Amino acid sequence: MMIYGIGTDIVEIDRIKKAMERYPQFVDRLFSIDELVYLGSKALNPQHVAGGFSAKEAVLKSIGTGLRNFKWKEIEIIRDNKGKPFVRLNGKAKDYVDDNYIGNIHITISHSKNYATATALAEVSIEKRWIDIESMLIGANEESGRSIN
Repeated sequence: MMIYGIGTDIVEIDRIKKAMERYPQFVDRLFSIDELVYLGSKALNPQHVAGGFSAKEAVLKSIGTGLRNFKWKEIEIIRDNKGKPFVRLNGKAKDYVDDNYIGNIHITISHSKNYATATALAEVSIEKRWIDIESMLIGANEESGRSIN
């Protein structure tokens, strides 16, 4: 495995709690429907919302972009059937990782009474890079065959 990048983030849970109280649409603007289902199962507890927010920030840092032209909902933190978080990307965020040969992004989330933290590790995708190289070689062979005739 080759590492593309690593990102970590920490956020004060109280800061997220206050944002949730001040801005009723805060959670809806940040999280996809699938993420909201999970957070709803946790009664929208601020520590879980803070963990999800921190995870999204860590993912952005691991791919080296910050939010830039992406939307918060394009970076999803989903749970498998055992509760383990994993990253699912869509939209411009998915296009970016595909264009930059980024493969799996691993994520871990933790929280204490006052803080939520997350760390993301993005892998280089050798498979994506090989597919592009193979496509270029096939295209080059087709072009050289045409020029001979």
